[in-house]
Amino acid sequence: MTATGPVAIVPRAMREITSVYILGAGGLGAAYGSRIHLAQPGLASFLAHGARAERLRREGVKVNDQHFLLPVVEPAQAAQPDLVLLTVKYHHIDEAVAMLKPVVGPHTLVLSLLNGIDSEEILSGHFPAEQIIHGMSLGIDAVRSGKSIRCKSFGVIHFGRPRNNPPSDAVRAIQQLFTRCDIQWETPDDMLRALWWKFMINVGINQVSAVLNMTYHGFQHNRYARSMMHAAMREVIAVAQARGIALSEEDINRFDEVIPRLAPDGKTSMLQDVEERRKTEVEMLAGKVIEIGRELNIDTPVNTVLFDLLRARETDYL
Repeated sequence: MTATGPVAIVPRAMREITSVYILGAGGLGAAYGSRIHLAQPGLASFLAHGARAERLRREGVKVNDQHFLLPVVEPAQAAQPDLVLLTVKYHHIDEAVAMLKPVVGPHTLVLSLLNGIDSEEILSGHFPAEQIIHGMSLGIDAVRSGKSIRCKSFGVIHFGRPRNNPPSDAVRAIQQLFTRCDIQWETPDDMLRALWWKFMINVGINQVSAVLNMTYHGFQHNRYARSMMHAAMREVIAVAQARGIALSEEDINRFDEVIPRLAPDGKTSMLQDVEERRKTEVEMLAGKVIEIGRELNIDTPVNTVLFDLLRARETDYL
């Protein structure tokens, strides 16, 4: 089911989402916060504390040269919203959990848009599993320069329960919210497979782009870069299949069809992190492939090299 098809009729018993907290005001959080604020001012607020909260109150966020001052709430004073959009970096998830504990109420849904395959599992260790919604953003090309975000495509948010045939009332409520806010969405029947596909993409293009300092133009025209990307992806397919996830070579071909449509000067989030000398998510990408490979006795030499190269770069500036 996608946002381009007929929108399902919402049952009367469904709780309409009337309050959204966004935890993480980087590229994803700022981009989607701006979309919600344009459609329904006041519906979305940033959840932050301390100096970050003060900065967001004072400066807001800037998306495509437009300034947005969303409300900012701190965990100790926050109400219990209908929905939390979690858009922090993976290595900040422990801090995010601590911030969410006083915020998540019995009716609060938490939609994780973190990269990787286990953020929902981590969240379910702290909050009721039925309140955690699996999610990912695909095709967004948000590039952060200083405190400004430029975004040519807002992409598509894929989200849902692990199985969505049919979608639950909670998932339908989020579908309705995104439709109201002109955010493109898709609810796959098999959400876990969709998450692994996105994980495969990130393991390939994010890491290789960061090692080679390469924009999307490079992957559109450089067969050696694509070959390295494919090799990293094939290791994900191997561990996924061993875990019972039906990824295949066709999933690589499917992403190859996407690459020509990417903005040539666009950059992956990991390349942006390296350029800005920030911590990358390499532990969550290559590190996770290596970890699962060891558990299942599957060799992962390409991701081992990528892990070492990226940690070496980080060690140089962190």
